[in-house]
Order: sequence, then structure tokens, then C-alpha cells
Amino acid sequence: MNHPAETPPASGRRGRIDRYFALTERGATIGGEVRAGVVTFVAMAYIVVLNPIILSGGTDVAGNTLGFAQVAATTALTAGVMTILFGLVARLPFAFAAGLGINSFLAVSVVGQVTWPEAMGLVLINGVIIVLLAVTGLRRRIFDAVPLALKTAITVGIGLFIAFIGLVNAGFVQSTGLSSPPVGLGTGGSIATVPTLMFVLTLLVSAVLMVRRVKGALLIGLVSGTVLSVIVEAIWHLGPRIGADGTVNPGGWSLTVPELPASVISLPDLSLIGQVSFGSFDRIGVLAATMLVFTLLFTNFFDAMGTFTGLSREAGLADERGNFPRLRSALVVEGLGAVAGGLTSSSSNTVFVESGTGIGEGARTGIANLVTGALFVLAMFVTPLTTIVPTEIASAALVLVGALMMSQIRHVDLTDPSVLIPVFLTVIIMPMTYSIADGIGAGFIAWVVVRSLTGAARTISPLLWVVAAGFVVFFARGPIEAVLGV
Repeated sequence: MNHPAETPPASGRRGRIDRYFALTERGATIGGEVRAGVVTFVAMAYIVVLNPIILSGGTDVAGNTLGFAQVAATTALTAGVMTILFGLVARLPFAFAAGLGINSFLAVSVVGQVTWPEAMGLVLINGVIIVLLAVTGLRRRIFDAVPLALKTAITVGIGLFIAFIGLVNAGFVQSTGLSSPPVGLGTGGSIATVPTLMFVLTLLVSAVLMVRRVKGALLIGLVSGTVLSVIVEAIWHLGPRIGADGTVNPGGWSLTVPELPASVISLPDLSLIGQVSFGSFDRIGVLAATMLVFTLLFTNFFDAMGTFTGLSREAGLADERGNFPRLRSALVVEGLGAVAGGLTSSSSNTVFVESGTGIGEGARTGIANLVTGALFVLAMFVTPLTTIVPTEIASAALVLVGALMMSQIRHVDLTDPSVLIPVFLTVIIMPMTYSIADGIGAGFIAWVVVRSLTGAARTISPLLWVVAAGFVVFFARGPIEAVLGV
């Protein structure tokens, strides 16, 4: 009997596939990659619901909003195309979809100053810059210049920001209308509405499934919570919180009323593709628009690099320095994800940490991505189903994703005050100011100032000084613009 190592290499089409994706080299099989690709899609499918809820909830400076069904369609399309492209080019099992940190930043902060097409123009510019940085090798150098503690703090801060948004959208945390305390639990200090109760139940069910390591826990939680909400609405007819005539119904659903659509399958509405404008530089000034791009760039930049590092290590594909096969190609395609997200109004697409579920199932090559991407493309044709998911149910997923992101804090040594203080400021300021930009800026400036004035100036990269100086300008942009008349 021949030893497996002596078995002649596969020939023909199967052999070419094996060599191209390094199946044998990585100990993978086509069947295993297909199964793992399905698992990754199940773990990520919630984004087709969650992304349109976040983006359609933002009203731009002109009073316009993005259509829920249109965003759902472009979210699925862009995730599918980028996941397939990454699988073919980088040949790695890292799936793509709209990044939760950036879409929240767009909906909450950016569109209060510009229109949605202008916001997507900024996303596109951000993507082009990332591609150029990747092609020239500067992306790797900049990433190395930022201390690991700050990279981790950015991820953790975004996680808390996302969780806080979820708690507010679900009505679990509400404004009191007082100077102190500014926010409180539910209505009058209690959970007084059925939609908020649905949020709590969905959160607990999803959390239990996650703890028990059930594949697709978030998706199962979203589906079960939505089904229960549809039943509740059919019985009690709660209706929307804000009626068509502007009347307020405190016990109603926040954004989406859970009612069954007239049809389940439909042709996707892709009318948002190409709705991009670069008019933000005229509307809010060159400096302010540049700083928004700067913030998008850093959010996109560090979140993706951290995820790449974690997934490649989990898959056993990284070397001792954290490098993995076809690194430059991976970074270039990741930048193209931001470009594609801007062009389709689905927000910047980036590598998703949920790809780890597929890796846990044995995914080691880009074939898993081809399966995941194909399923995302098919999801475009069932987007009517996404309109029945109430915000309160999707908010449970936001909170849990925030919890997963917060877990990264374990990698930071917080016994050194010169590390603790900048990390703490980065993490706490994001949710407290409802701004990712403010948290990143505060952390970078604090790191440079505190470390340099306590004898560690030589350990700070010159690039970090430049970034911190840029954030000083960002925080002072109002007075600067007034002086410059821009």
C-alpha cells in the first residue's frame, strides 16, 4: 500500500484547482471547504438585516434617508462580490461584508453634516487611499507604527459604541431629558414596552446560543426574535412608535413594524448603485471633509488589519511575525471593499471576524469564500424578508457583536498607567460622545503626550506624532475654519 505522500498529484481540472488554492498543502478538501463556506454565511447573514437597519435609520443633512430594501439588496450584492473576489485573488477563507463600525459612524455622525451620496463619496475616497497605501507598502508601515494597545483599544471602543447604539435603539436606554442623569433605564426606570421586552428576550436567547457555541447563534436569535415579534404584533397591533401623521406611540416599534410582506421573493432593487457625490468638500469645507475621510481611513484601516491577523493565526496560516500568504493582495482587495461599498451605498466592506466560524469548521482556502459569496448573492432575491425584522430585535445582535469586540481588551496590559489612560480614553469617549473619531483622536493624542512626558518619547514612531497632530487639527477644526473662512 502506498503512503499518502507517495500518491501521484491530482491532474486535470481538479489538480489545477488543488494547486491554485493550495488545498493539499493546507490539508483541506473541497467538501470541507464547501461546508465551512456555508457555516460562515450562516454566521454572517445577519448583516443583510442589520446593515440596512443602521443605514436607513440615518437622516442626512437634506432630510433624505436610504431605502431599507435597497440597502439590503446592495449589502448582499457587495458582500457576495467582494467575498468571491477575495477568495479568488487572496485565496484565503476570509469573508467580506459591510463593517459595523463604519456604517454606524456614517449613520450617526457623518450624514448629519452631508448628504448620503456625499457620505458614500467619502467612503469611496477612503477606499482609494487604502488601495494606494497597500500597493505602495505604506499600509503595513503605518500599521506597525501604532502600538498594539491602541489598535486593540480602537476595536474595543467601536464595540462599546455599537452596543450603546443597540441599547438606545431598543429603548433599553433612553434620554431622561434631565441634566443628571442624562440617560436611564427604559421608560421611567423600567422596561415598560413590549418591543423592548422582545429585545431583552432576543438578547438572552442569542447569548445562550453563543455561549453554547451554536453555529449561527446571532442569525438564529434574529430569526426567532423576529418570528415571536410577528406573532406579538399580529395579536396586539402595537404599530410604529412614530405614526405617519407624526403622532407618538410610546409602546410602538422603533423603526420597522414586524409584519409579513406581500411576497418573499423579488427582484433586487439596485438603484443605489452609483449614487455617489464628492460635494461634501463644498458643503462642509475641505478641512472638515478631509478629517471625515481621515476618520474613515483609520477605522477601516485598523479594524481590518487586526481581523486579518487574528483570522490568519486561527487558521494556522500566519508566521511568527503575523504575516500570511498573499498579504499584499489581501490588503489591496480589502481596500477595494471600501470602494465597492461607497459605489453601492452599502458602506465600506471589510473582512469579517465571523469568518472564524468557517475556519473553525475547517476552512483554509478561498474555495470557502466562493461558497459564502454565492450565498450572499442569492440572498439579494429574498430581501423582502428583511423588512419584517424590527429594530429592537436587530439591536440585540448589535449588543452581542459589541461584547465580542470588547473581549479583545484581554490582550492589553493595563497595569502600566501610561498605557491604561490612553486606552481608557479611546474606549470610553467613543460611546460617550457617539463618535468613533473622537475616541480615536483622544487616545492617540493622550498616548503621544503621556508617553513622551514620562520618558518614553523615543518609543513613539514619528508617524504616530503626525497622526496625533492631525487629530489636534480635527478637534480644533471649528475655530480653524472660522479663522480661515472655509
